[in-house]
Amino acid sequence: MKRTMIATLLASAALAAPAFAECEVTLRSSDTHPDGYPTVEGVKFMAERAKELSNGRICIEVFPSSQLGEEKDTIEQTQFGVIDMVRASFGSFNDIVPEAQLLSLPYLFRSEEHLHNVMDGPIGDDLARAFETKDLIAVAYYDGGSRSFYNSQKPITKVEDLKGMKFRVMQSDVFVDMMSALGANATPMPYGEVYSSIQTGVIDGAENNWPSYDSSGHFEVAKYYTLDQHLMVPELVAISKIKWDALSPEDQQVLRQAAEESEPVQRKLWAEQEKASEEKVVASGAEVVREIDKTPFIEAMAPVYEKYVTKPEYQDLVKRIQETQ
Repeated sequence: MKRTMIATLLASAALAAPAFAECEVTLRSSDTHPDGYPTVEGVKFMAERAKELSNGRICIEVFPSSQLGEEKDTIEQTQFGVIDMVRASFGSFNDIVPEAQLLSLPYLFRSEEHLHNVMDGPIGDDLARAFETKDLIAVAYYDGGSRSFYNSQKPITKVEDLKGMKFRVMQSDVFVDMMSALGANATPMPYGEVYSSIQTGVIDGAENNWPSYDSSGHFEVAKYYTLDQHLMVPELVAISKIKWDALSPEDQQVLRQAAEESEPVQRKLWAEQEKASEEKVVASGAEVVREIDKTPFIEAMAPVYEKYVTKPEYQDLVKRIQETQ
């Protein structure tokens, strides 16, 4: 599979070569989401700014729609330096960077504003250092919104409604344990397989945010959406450390500045897309459960926190996050 992926990457690079021939540095960036999605457009803005700030020397070529592979594969390829950049959910790094797993704890963040304040401060800097030890240079934290449950069977209004249901989750232990704590059955699988799996009954549903629920078309086969907002998982833009170390300090600074400037742009696009996606989904006839008592859901997460917040440094990180205003 890796040989096939590398061959595909080389073929893509050959096709793209004429358009980027004038660039001294060309970075190829992967994203699972389709063209026009806020994360894709965020990296495109970063590309524009990097080219401007470097007077045309640095170019970033964005490959959306999983053209270079699913998130798990592209993260690994970025670590190896085969792909230069990747935009992926923090949840996809849970089994690579232990600290990332803590940010996937259910109901950890109170709001998107709380999430932004955490990621833009000292905690975000600490996490970046943790990623660097895994050969990834974190350059931007994007908004991934809040994730909620959707399914093809029935409205979810209480914890008991989840019992025995099969839900796709990202390939991460913490998500599997979250579903088990709620009485459901977790089925880890690549994002691209979810639509057909719901359609054919392999799974009952999945969990994600408004734009993903919309852009993936999942609302067509899973019309019950419950706004429990159990997860607010940041999105990460990372550059291969192998590629990063080959750049000059000046070029590294250009990329850091371009990435930082792309964050508010992506977050604004996200808020706009979130609203538009919600309107589209509601107009399609999907049934949205907006008012639920989250307390039983939160209480059910006690064993998940006990399992993952074990070391003193993990307990300290969670405490710092919860105390951030």
